[in-house]
Amino acid sequence: MAVVQSRDTIAAIATSSGRGAIGIVRISGSDAFALAEQLTGRILPAPRMAGLRYCLGADGEPIDQGLLLCFPGPNSFTGEDIVEFQGHGGHVILHMIWQRLITLGARPARPGEFSERAYLNGRIDLAQAEAIADLIDAGSRQAARAALRSLRGDFSTKVESLRTRLIALRVELEAAIDFSDEDDVDAFASQRFERALADTSAALATLLVEAEQGRRLAQGAVMVIGGAPNVGKSSLLNRLAGDDMAIVTPVAGTTRDLLRTDVVLEGLPLRIIDTAGIRETSDVVEREGVARARQAMRQADLIVLMDVAGEAALADTLPNDLPPQTPVLHLRNKIDLSGDQPGYAPGNTFMGISVLTGAGMEILTTELVRLLGGSPSNESTFTARARQIEALRQSAVALDAARLVLTQGLGIELLAEELRHAHDHLGVITGQVTPDQLLGEIFSTFCIGK
Repeated sequence: MAVVQSRDTIAAIATSSGRGAIGIVRISGSDAFALAEQLTGRILPAPRMAGLRYCLGADGEPIDQGLLLCFPGPNSFTGEDIVEFQGHGGHVILHMIWQRLITLGARPARPGEFSERAYLNGRIDLAQAEAIADLIDAGSRQAARAALRSLRGDFSTKVESLRTRLIALRVELEAAIDFSDEDDVDAFASQRFERALADTSAALATLLVEAEQGRRLAQGAVMVIGGAPNVGKSSLLNRLAGDDMAIVTPVAGTTRDLLRTDVVLEGLPLRIIDTAGIRETSDVVEREGVARARQAMRQADLIVLMDVAGEAALADTLPNDLPPQTPVLHLRNKIDLSGDQPGYAPGNTFMGISVLTGAGMEILTTELVRLLGGSPSNESTFTARARQIEALRQSAVALDAARLVLTQGLGIELLAEELRHAHDHLGVITGQVTPDQLLGEIFSTFCIGK
């Protein structure tokens, strides 16, 4: 992507609001160096060398003293000329400097505009740009490390590897179309091409699994606890949260609405949702709670279905339209009363625990992490977002369609079209193929100055 020096120059306070030891004002654009010289009344320090400077007001009086650094384009974050002033962290001081730059001709930066310019100028791709926001918002050490891997290009490299495979297949297919006397996919199809297409599909499926884990790491997984009243759902929430988040009483139906809390299990951010006990009831409020419980299950990454040792679970607890890929863990609570062993017993599909005594809780934690994609501590984990995962899924759908066309002999041109769709969907992830409105949606969620 060619570097495009923007015609206007933007300015923003790049540090968070409030008091602090250091505050940063950032400028980027074709006039950044000229504006910095007007702001300080002195020539700029050498590129990438800090120089001590005063920032001057319109009356020539100093506003603040700090370090000035210059980064000439195209070898800067945005690909443009950048100047940063690192001064004292008071909001009033920083705003005065920023306001002076606006008076001198800079434009207030939009949220995420520095990162957007970095993308538009080819310094980073779209997945890397989103990783910047993921790094800032990281809720755990593992999430921060995974976001940094995405920022350095680990996710993008895997996507581009798949795009390269698809380009090779498309080139071969287009050549067959150009030089073939008939639109006969059987005449073109070869075991090698079929195998290459199958291998690409398998690699995409693997990447999709990794991306799902990365999404859960970046944005947090959602686990819903469901079951009949008084089986220990709220007690399990409290045990996992390490606090009394939910009211626990012997009275059935105590929990009537959804109760949410956020925890981190072995580095995996997890939102746990406690739900109303599911049963037939004439109580209007409780019926609404049951409806909300089932709706939460439909949107969950994992459902924990609880009952009590010696009692049968409700057969109709789960909603009929539950997504088939949603894992369900059957927990049998109160094994301290039944004498059962914690964990999975031979021949049983349920896991035994005692929320009261803590028996089986370590086994449960390990199983929860496994069902949600495994521990995120390995060094290959990267962050991903919902839109990126959807693009991977759409690419996989197109690849499946291409394989169907190939095996059923439906025509080379139709096969080529499906491969093009698969290729384009992958391009949406890194920004090679990007609807204009998507850029606005992505960068508008960034903070100003980033």
